[in-house]
Amino acid sequence: MALSFAGIMSLSTTQAASDMPLLAETAASGTPAPIQLAYYMEDSTAESAQLSVTYERKLTVGNGDTLMAMLTDAGAARRDAHAAITEMSKIFKPRYLKPGHEIVLTLRPSPDPDSPASLVSMKLVESVERDVLVREADDAETGYIAEAIEHPLTTEIAAAEGVIENSLFLAGEAAGVPPGVLADLIQVYSFDVDFQRDIRTGDGFTVMYEQYMDENGALVRSGNILRASMTLSGQEKILYRFETAKGTIDYFDPDGKSVRRTLMRTPINGARLSSGYGNRKHPILGYTKLHTGTDFAAPRGTPIYAAGNGTVNYAGRKGGYGNYIRIRHNGTYQTAYAHMSGFARGVRKGTRVQQGQVIGYVGTTGRSTGNHLHYEVIRNGKFINSRTMHLPSGTALKGDDLAAFMAMAEEANTQFAALMGDTVLFASTGDAIGAGNCESAETPC
Repeated sequence: MALSFAGIMSLSTTQAASDMPLLAETAASGTPAPIQLAYYMEDSTAESAQLSVTYERKLTVGNGDTLMAMLTDAGAARRDAHAAITEMSKIFKPRYLKPGHEIVLTLRPSPDPDSPASLVSMKLVESVERDVLVREADDAETGYIAEAIEHPLTTEIAAAEGVIENSLFLAGEAAGVPPGVLADLIQVYSFDVDFQRDIRTGDGFTVMYEQYMDENGALVRSGNILRASMTLSGQEKILYRFETAKGTIDYFDPDGKSVRRTLMRTPINGARLSSGYGNRKHPILGYTKLHTGTDFAAPRGTPIYAAGNGTVNYAGRKGGYGNYIRIRHNGTYQTAYAHMSGFARGVRKGTRVQQGQVIGYVGTTGRSTGNHLHYEVIRNGKFINSRTMHLPSGTALKGDDLAAFMAMAEEANTQFAALMGDTVLFASTGDAIGAGNCESAETPC
């Protein structure tokens, strides 16, 4: 039915709604049918209420998602989405979005059910320390404004100790040490400790580390290890984190000698030593031949680290090695990594890598019977046993750096004693447990 123009023009604001229709509809018979003002007022009120209502949509960024597609798929108008993203780019580039990032949208529905909603605000939870908020400006001509909302964190120092009965990982977990701190502890000691052979029942550890609390006092993440010790067969190895005057950060023993060596003995965490260096019967070929490296069994996708600083001089398929990387560290040493499921992003021939940098992931490509890393060390062109090689110690602090380190170490010892008490005793009582408790690659050691 159509609205009568004559009915609209006959509106009189001085007459009561019960006496005079606001509008007139033309019925099929052509006779105007009155519409009471009361009905109009109810519809108008409902519409105004609808326009004032907003609602939230919580989104999580997934692999391959783009911010524009996420906003429009959530119901936001493309024009609004484009304007909001443009404004956000001034303080956060959308290309840095990562899977897992959370986005909270506030939307206002359109009075037309077939039209998209207006975007009122968009909040990106960038990290525990910062949100990025884009919202409608008070001035309609401005469109949107973006701002960073900082959430200051408070740093606290925590300490823990444990006696190893089965594995370092389980002992640390029982002592309440966060998994990330345990992983760092293993990596810090990976230059000196063979976690497959050196750990015995009754050995122990201590660790003092940073932890960050939010405004509500909740733990949001752990930080650096400041002081640590491993007691192996009654001998204590203490390490301290120290930054030199030149800004170099490393871990040092009580005499100021760096723990870092030319190469890591174990370029992977949480793995089981499945086959050592030397002659063996090949599991596929069936005859005895020299096994030129060390095999570490681990779940598919476990990160593999560069054993030392150097340049990648091979990255690709290599016969029975499958996906293979070789790194030249200096004129003497090279290391090789085989059977990988894939390479880390950006790692290719000619890439400079740093010790501890992820270069690839465990797999079973090439001539392989299961997921594992085949790790080789090559010295002057000849394969050597990575488990028994002797490497020079790292740099030793001198002069002002050494004096500053000694003062810092004394302060760290005092702080640790205050946190834990002054008596920490460990006594090895059994045989080596590293290999025996790593039968499953699912259980880190």
